[in-house]
Amino acid sequence: MRGPIARATLRTTGVLFLRLLIQAGALLLLARLLGPADYGALAGATALATMLGMLSTFGTQWMLLAEVAREPARSREMLATALGTTTAIGGVLFAIYASAAHLLFGTLGLVPTLVAIGIAETVVQPLLVVVSAQQQALGHIATSQIVTTAPLSLRLAVIAGLWAAAPERPLAAYAVGYLCAGLAALAAAAWSGRRDWPRLGEWRCARPGELRAATGYAVLGLTSAAPAELDKTLAARLLAPVQAGIYAATARIVMAAVLPIAALMFAATPRLFREQERAGRLVRAILLVSAGYGLALAAFLVLAAPVLAPFFGAKFAGLETALRLMAAAIPAMALRVSAGYVLMSFGRAWWRVSMETTGLCVLAICAALLCGRYGLPGMITALTCAEWSMALLGLALLRRRQAALAKPADPA
Repeated sequence: MRGPIARATLRTTGVLFLRLLIQAGALLLLARLLGPADYGALAGATALATMLGMLSTFGTQWMLLAEVAREPARSREMLATALGTTTAIGGVLFAIYASAAHLLFGTLGLVPTLVAIGIAETVVQPLLVVVSAQQQALGHIATSQIVTTAPLSLRLAVIAGLWAAAPERPLAAYAVGYLCAGLAALAAAAWSGRRDWPRLGEWRCARPGELRAATGYAVLGLTSAAPAELDKTLAARLLAPVQAGIYAATARIVMAAVLPIAALMFAATPRLFREQERAGRLVRAILLVSAGYGLALAAFLVLAAPVLAPFFGAKFAGLETALRLMAAAIPAMALRVSAGYVLMSFGRAWWRVSMETTGLCVLAICAALLCGRYGLPGMITALTCAEWSMALLGLALLRRRQAALAKPADPA
């Protein structure tokens, strides 16, 4: 793990550590500002929008990443295609989200919140993902993460402003600020990259052949987001409001702590795209690092839970126990993230889809069976079962691919 990937991982980890600090500050302030009930509702609505928003790019960011990693001269052309496709599909998905979210959460008085969150996650954030993918393909790994970290910084500023202003409806006010933060970050990204940014007239939707080629990546976008988001939507529907808020806060803490594995994979992905047949040692190193980090983080979280929980206030009583229970899922999360990226880089998008679809089915079934009887511990158990099912299946699929590569060619 020495060399360019290690250096890029360290730089990206630095950016993601900053992102972790921002997310931690935003999580603490927002949870205390809204309380567990409103925070759980917000997390459920945002998770639904995020899952649909992963379809907005229709996989064009992965096409951009693969093509530009091989041919940097195609950067402007591929960016124009990805931006145009994302804008068109994102508009359609926002309409779908608005209808689905109103059915699921409309009774909670969240209509203004749903509109703002929906636009931000189905249109604005996917456009930022496209810009980030372009920077990643060009080898600017840390810059690619700055693009996606910028709206988080602005949202933290919004939350701080809400603490000072103390509005009567902080949830609706935050949703508007959430959308404005994304728009400001997108405008800044376009201005900073204006030399390579395609004019609006150059934006185009992907052609039918390109869309067919991207279908696997499009489905992959949905299934890759769903393991980290579907649980919060399920929690908002299956748990009492306060329990849903405690669950959402616990899950956000754990997912933020796994960010260094994402940094490793962001740095390694361009090389994995280029060296698919010669990446065996790199893949083994990635998996070992992921497993080791996951185990260490799980142990740390068990020990640190009594220190972390009081920061959320008395309304989040039960957070300490939830953190300790969820620690069992952390090694599986780390392995699932790394295995998924490797499968995608090797052109096995549908294998990754099958891995993550299996996990989603396990999550939905276990949540339905356990939440009614056991409440919050049942939801955490469902997540743990889902994560381990994905991690083990991902490792089995990688082993299958390695075995196929090692098989001698037919003499005939």
